[in-house]
Amino acid sequence: MSSRKGRKDAARVVREQLARERRRKQTLWISLGAVVVLVIAGLVGWSVWSGQRSGDFTPPPGANDSGSGVVVGSGPVTVDVYEDYICPACKQFEQTSGPALKQLVDEGKVRVVYHPVAYLNRFSSTQYSTRASAASGCAAEGGKFTEFGAALFERQPPEGGAGLSDDQLIDIGAEVGLDRNAFGTCVRDGKYKAWTAHVTEEASRADVTGTPTVLVDGEPVQQWTPENITAAVEAAGR
Repeated sequence: MSSRKGRKDAARVVREQLARERRRKQTLWISLGAVVVLVIAGLVGWSVWSGQRSGDFTPPPGANDSGSGVVVGSGPVTVDVYEDYICPACKQFEQTSGPALKQLVDEGKVRVVYHPVAYLNRFSSTQYSTRASAASGCAAEGGKFTEFGAALFERQPPEGGAGLSDDQLIDIGAEVGLDRNAFGTCVRDGKYKAWTAHVTEEASRADVTGTPTVLVDGEPVQQWTPENITAAVEAAGR
């Protein structure tokens, strides 16, 4: 009996050791699998992030040398305008001072560099700031940057919602004279999203902390009324 019991105990010990070894291998493979998933996720995340870095983007036609904005006009004084298409204060700025800027451009006094930043993505559920800015790059490609931007501010969606859909952006583009098919493809493909990331990154590097921000030859205009902007332009041109 004791011999038989000893054999049973020995067999039980062997089974337990084998079971422990199986569990150890299972744990090892699960851990290795988790590491592989994390590595893949990290590589994907890095790829997405690197694709949005300032060194990997396509600027739209009419962009300045650094690709950080779209140039309108060719006057001797440079006016930099940083705007976000979902920013209510930017809409107010365009309504009050947009015509004055257009007049200064028409008179050949300024070159305006528009920087459509995506600071306010958190105020929409669809990253509207990025999508609208990227769409403005598509509009620049079609030669209707200012017209499209003005229309976006006219139809500015409220903060906190989904923002305008891509279909609505395309409709607006067609209304201002852009080719629906070419513009629509550009918008849906997100062709200028990496450019938008670059514009936003460069604005942050330039210590632009809010929108709208207006600079005349690099100097900030504290109150961006038409009178103040015109006065700053005249002072810079002397």
